[in-house]
Amino acid sequence: MKWTSTSPSDTWKIAAEFFQTLEIPAVIALHGNLGAGKTCLTQGLAQAAGVKEPVCSPTYTLISEYQGEIPFHHIDLYRLSGPQEALDLGLDEYLEPDGITVIEWAERVAELLPPDTIHVRLTRGTDEQTRTIEIVENPL
Repeated sequence: MKWTSTSPSDTWKIAAEFFQTLEIPAVIALHGNLGAGKTCLTQGLAQAAGVKEPVCSPTYTLISEYQGEIPFHHIDLYRLSGPQEALDLGLDEYLEPDGITVIEWAERVAELLPPDTIHVRLTRGTDEQTRTIEIVENPL
């Protein structure tokens, strides 16, 4: 599956469409450079999961938990150095979720991810607003 977004609202609509294809529970690994739209896609997924509160980048808190119609976990590993540090934070508890776990910068813990993890690559387009969102088999 591959989509093109030209705005945050497009990305939220794409996330809602993507959400409809998920088998819950699910672990979703997001891959992309800074500013590629990972948090925006996560916000759309959270809305689709029934989360009512604002979903922000958890860069400083690392793990945010939300309750919607199903449990929703948002993890940002940007500041971590590797798998051991993630395990020390309890990442393994979120890899067998009871709802949805979305992991930004998931490549930092690639060896810990379950085999059925859904990998999504986000890339910036030629202009400031355009993003490509694609489910990929091998993101690295």
